Amino acid sequence: MPQRPSSPGRLLYAQSGGVTAVINATAAGVIETARARGVKVYAARSGILGALREDLIDTSKETAAAIAALRHTPGGAFGSCRYKLKSLDANRAEYERLIEVLRAHDIRWFLYNGGNDSADTALKLSQIGKTLGYDLACIGVPKTVDNDLAVTDCCPGFGSVAKYTAVSTLEASIDLASMAETSTKVFILEVMGRHAGWIAAAAGLAGDGADAPPHLILFPEHAFDEATFLAKVKATVARVGWCTVVASEGIRDAAGNFLADGGTRDAFGHVQLGGVAPTLANLVKEKLGLKVHWAVPDYLQRSARHWASKTDAEQAYAVGKAAVEYALAGHNAVMPVIVRTSDAPYRWKLAPAPLVKVANREKKLPKSFVTRDGFGITAAARRYLSPLIAGELPPPTGKDGLPKYVRLKNVAVAKKLPAWTP
Repeated sequence: MPQRPSSPGRLLYAQSGGVTAVINATAAGVIETARARGVKVYAARSGILGALREDLIDTSKETAAAIAALRHTPGGAFGSCRYKLKSLDANRAEYERLIEVLRAHDIRWFLYNGGNDSADTALKLSQIGKTLGYDLACIGVPKTVDNDLAVTDCCPGFGSVAKYTAVSTLEASIDLASMAETSTKVFILEVMGRHAGWIAAAAGLAGDGADAPPHLILFPEHAFDEATFLAKVKATVARVGWCTVVASEGIRDAAGNFLADGGTRDAFGHVQLGGVAPTLANLVKEKLGLKVHWAVPDYLQRSARHWASKTDAEQAYAVGKAAVEYALAGHNAVMPVIVRTSDAPYRWKLAPAPLVKVANREKKLPKSFVTRDGFGITAAARRYLSPLIAGELPPPTGKDGLPKYVRLKNVAVAKKLPAWTP
């Protein structure tokens, strides 16, 4: 049975990677739960970089109302970053610096809210804590719009981007159909998803049946074939009068090359993708001679708190709450994951999963979720996806009609150590 650390200590929370419409709901779950237990919460400004720089925020300076408002505010309230720690063998100094900062501020619990790489960071930090004899509990907190974390049934952040994608596909298709006789025949929507097609699959909820949009979904898990794609678009326009295509940013050809390789890499070493929608649009225009429009929602899809999924927002808060409870109970190197217990009615619970089973693993779209022709989703996919976009929790609005989002004061904690030199 895990033992609670002997020191009263403080808790450090940090946000990592691309933010979501509901990651701040997780932050609210963390802070409100810790406050109820009498534990002071610091937040790292700009994720793990803030921890390395000893740039910490004292969340006790925020009112209860401000913390509660995080539940309906998008973005990352404390700042996030894309910064991957090297292996312990390659750069032990970074980990030792983190422990030095945590020790200086009597931080006994570290909660890292992110995806695969963040789970790896939390795992490594828990290991170095043991090595250096520092009493520290590290908890990974799930978050990613890509829905590609292993073990958990779904990831907080995904349900809201899935809802946005399905609704946008439906509404854009209605627009397209209205003008197709004399104007645009093909609309292409590019969505996020480097290696896993979960967001693209969610677009399939917009309609059901051969003639319902989206008519083609392009998944990273299925090799893109130009001739087959063009033939399908041409046949759809001939039959329906217009065609909606939803493409994951990470689609590849048979040789494994990204269709939209931007030629650069991000901080995690991932290829920067340069826009698959215009690439496909050019193909349709040049090869088929059809008028085509395309769109890349980019940040819009992950920041649309005004149309967030109620299920997603509730799960995001719940994993933050559970992460604190696990930490204070003495768990270490675990993550609260969502366990689905029923499809209809939809029911779920939380359980702790070892970070070693989550870190650096990627959950792809199952083959059973994709139709035989490779361009649509199956009934099994609909059963999985539909509950995740259910319900709305709209933010309060002001007299100007705009959402009332909170901006925290983010008061800095006094530094005690020399500046960090990378």
